[in-house]
Amino acid sequence: MPGQNNIASIDLGSNSCRLRIADRNGHVLFKDSVSTKLGEGLFQTKRLSEASIQRGLQAFQKFSEIMSDYHVTSYRAVATAACRMAQNGQEFLRQVKKNTHINVEIISPEEEARLNLKGSLLNAPKDRQYAVVYDLGGASTEITLAPNDGRSTILYTTSIPLGARNASEAYCLEEFNNKNAEKLQADIKVYVDDFINQSGFDQYHDNCCLIATSSTPLRLCSIVKNHGSYRREANDGAILEKKGLDKAIEKCCAMSLEQRKESPYIGEDRASVFVAAGLIFQSIYENLGFNSLIVSFKGAQDAILEELKNGEVNKISKTYSRQKKLNSSR
Repeated sequence: MPGQNNIASIDLGSNSCRLRIADRNGHVLFKDSVSTKLGEGLFQTKRLSEASIQRGLQAFQKFSEIMSDYHVTSYRAVATAACRMAQNGQEFLRQVKKNTHINVEIISPEEEARLNLKGSLLNAPKDRQYAVVYDLGGASTEITLAPNDGRSTILYTTSIPLGARNASEAYCLEEFNNKNAEKLQADIKVYVDDFINQSGFDQYHDNCCLIATSSTPLRLCSIVKNHGSYRREANDGAILEKKGLDKAIEKCCAMSLEQRKESPYIGEDRASVFVAAGLIFQSIYENLGFNSLIVSFKGAQDAILEELKNGEVNKISKTYSRQKKLNSSR
């Protein structure tokens, strides 16, 4: 039986909901990821569908029980772009709280960038003074420029309102289409060019590393390295060259939807969105002008656990057992 007074982080994205539980020293005791496809259909309707809401509620119910089993007493649960964009995002999270007693905060793009930055900088090489971190989600993509000094100070960040799922729907890219692919990459280039201009990136580029977090670069890394399966943790901190990434993305785009479903690197849950994900990912590193990048498994959840461990999360961290008891008594 796990010890008492453990901590937990929950990251509710547009494709999946992830739980990680650690002891007070930060040692991870449990982790799980549930496919919720929360952002499915969001581009057209601007609302979370009933099916995605039910998948989300089931995931939180499961996580609530696991957190209780592991004696979690402090946690932080965050929701990102899908809930930010959905007209019924807040209502969904009220249902989550009512049914599972888990309080979920919709965080801003800036806070999402800060958390991902803090986690991914753990993989930054010491010989670079600056880092650009980009996180490709299901409904948005954050690009952040920061000093590589361990302080998580943001010099400039931008949130692109396109991610793997909503871009796949908006540009009809469940199956590769050259015209639509070119349109998506041209639109991403506009956002990246704006990031470069607004941040003054040219003055940082030569002393800067590029770090990519999210499942897309981790999956592409397994393809490049021919692992035979998706090995996300084994890829943490790996360095990939542009040539290998370009080849892997081209290979994925050449697959049919069914082939991507059967791929050990992509799978059924990601098959319909992976073409758009690869194209967005490629457009960013090409337009930023990097020939290599670092892939990072570390991200927002690592940052949340670190802050909980150090007592840095005050207004968000809740005492889980106490909150559950209070809600149950009403």
